[in-house]
Amino acid sequence: MKRSVEEHASRFDEQAAEYDADKSEEYNAAVSLVIEHARPRSDDVVLDLGTGTGAIALALAETAGAVVGRDISEGMLAEAREKATARGFENVSFGVGRFRAPDPPERVDIVTSNFAMHHLDDAGKREAIALIGELSPRRFVLGDVMFFGEPDPDEPFYDPSVDDPATVGVLADAFTDAGFALTAVEAVHEQVGVLVGERS
Repeated sequence: MKRSVEEHASRFDEQAAEYDADKSEEYNAAVSLVIEHARPRSDDVVLDLGTGTGAIALALAETAGAVVGRDISEGMLAEAREKATARGFENVSFGVGRFRAPDPPERVDIVTSNFAMHHLDDAGKREAIALIGELSPRRFVLGDVMFFGEPDPDEPFYDPSVDDPATVGVLADAFTDAGFALTAVEAVHEQVGVLVGERS
């Protein structure tokens, strides 16, 4: 991780009020794919890690039994709670949590995450995915900045000062090591994709 958790949290606190404005086409495509692949049933409990302002969590709350959003930024969580209240959702809750300390609900059927894990270094990603595996969800859907090839150093999609994306291969291996069968790999950009892991 190129910055501490506290530094990342502070940075996102500052961005929270404007975070939803002017998101990139690639970000929005990843959001749509994560929602599409999550497919919660009416009795499922979903854990959304790095929930931000709740884009994934609130979309999934429309069909899931319960959705729990976790993030390191109180500012982002405040935005998510405000949106949940405005939309009248009673089956979604938000609280502080990290990839490596997610404070999960007692039961987790599906885990989702979008545009958050790339802040961890590769070892941190492997550890986070292993911990997600230990929660025994039947499905894990990850949308994130990731490398499908060699990124152009002159035109990175990400911010090298704060982001640390992995290759698709590193992430795929971490999914397998955590007990997930990789059932989908979708590229929305040469540096953005969605991975889906399933377990029986």
